[in-house]
Amino acid sequence: MALADRIVTLRRDVHSGEVLARGGDPEAHSILERSGFVPVRRLHETYHRLPTALDEAEEKRLAIRAMARLRAVSYHVATDDAFDTEMHEPHYLPLGAQVSHLAEQIRQATTTDEVAAALTELTASHDGVLTALGQVLAATAAFYQGLGGPADPYTAKRLHYLAEQRLGVLWSDLAHMRNDLADRHHDHPQRRGCTGEVGPDETEVSAVCACPPPPPLLTTAPTAPPGPAAPAGRRR
Repeated sequence: MALADRIVTLRRDVHSGEVLARGGDPEAHSILERSGFVPVRRLHETYHRLPTALDEAEEKRLAIRAMARLRAVSYHVATDDAFDTEMHEPHYLPLGAQVSHLAEQIRQATTTDEVAAALTELTASHDGVLTALGQVLAATAAFYQGLGGPADPYTAKRLHYLAEQRLGVLWSDLAHMRNDLADRHHDHPQRRGCTGEVGPDETEVSAVCACPPPPPLLTTAPTAPPGPAAPAGRRR
């Protein structure tokens, strides 16, 4: 990771008066968003701002909280004196990171049973991730329904559609795949776990396991660039 990705600036913009955060990597952006900041995506950059219509005391509180969270995981934050703090908040594994751990389990899986177990966490009918996501969409729809804005009922209807149609299709497909894998009980033909054991025919003293060496990289000989085109004949 580049050193520049560990640097974040968090300052009040001298022109707009907004509290803006620039720089950092996707983890820093996630911390900023969890601290109340709103992402702004432009053609040539992405930065973060605080929500509109906050008083100065609330802006300061949110900026200081973001500072504490960023420094807790070793980001270098350049900031205004008003937002500087020595406080460090404890860093907890976010829910999304726990779900993404399922992807790592699947990448390391060597059998259909292992992948089925990981997919079960998504598709379990009572408390799987997708079921919980549907509940979040439904609760958000109910919130919009009574919010009072002219477009809010349409937003609520859209959320119900996403929960019942799009999410329902995703759950159905993944549940079918999970059940198929659970019934197969196969080892993956191109994957196997490393036991750390040396094969009985190994003669090299340095050998540590019997795993086959990685396949050689495919390389192609560089081709010469085409020569200059011959000049066209002169018309008479």
